[in-house]
Amino acid sequence: MHFTSEQRFEDGVLERRFTLGDIPGILWTPASAPAPLILVGHPGGLDRMYPRLVGRARHAAAGGYASATIELPGGGDRPRLPAVEQARADLHRALAAGEQVSDDVVDRLVLPLVDRAVPEWRTTLDALLALPGISGPVGFSGGVVAIAVRLAAVDPRIAAAVLFAGSFVPRATVEEARRITIPLQVLLQWDDEGNDRQMALDLFDAFGSAEKTLHANMGGHTGVPQFEGDAAACFFTRHLR
Repeated sequence: MHFTSEQRFEDGVLERRFTLGDIPGILWTPASAPAPLILVGHPGGLDRMYPRLVGRARHAAAGGYASATIELPGGGDRPRLPAVEQARADLHRALAAGEQVSDDVVDRLVLPLVDRAVPEWRTTLDALLALPGISGPVGFSGGVVAIAVRLAAVDPRIAAAVLFAGSFVPRATVEEARRITIPLQVLLQWDDEGNDRQMALDLFDAFGSAEKTLHANMGGHTGVPQFEGDAAACFFTRHLR
């Protein structure tokens, strides 16, 4: 892990950008140490997502947590994934025409990202937990939900997760969800444009966790109420402290 820049905010949070091989990422650490770690998921485009990511990270740091995120394969300045981009174009074409998005399009769009991103997240987690001041247990917060499901299914270091149910879900991911037993809190925007609400509900129903909570709020994709950040903090305090 090679740190390329750093800045310290007025609240004491230290932000460091890093590269791990060809994977760019950002680590935020609070002034207190050691700190449990939260992995922050997002749909790609690290710089585009930065204002929302840094807000989430500083909110987590106020509770004593470190946060880290990485760029998705094919996102930002990383090499393009032509097959995924074609699937994304097919998705937008179906939505614009008012057609149902086929399982084939969802699989071609999501599963290649899952297959590439999850090993990268695990490699990043290896490097992060080797740093001074970073400790387990580890939480995951955000999306893409199919990536989060696979990561939680294969990596026992993930102890709890707050999942954002705002992306298309392959049928294979619903089956993987049955293997998940960690505590979960799932956020669902009821009027999320372009996404399948029933698919999100089916995924929630499939999770094998004994403790799982669904927080459904009215509004579109980017309209998650600010109080959900406080609810997520309480959730992680119960399970990562």
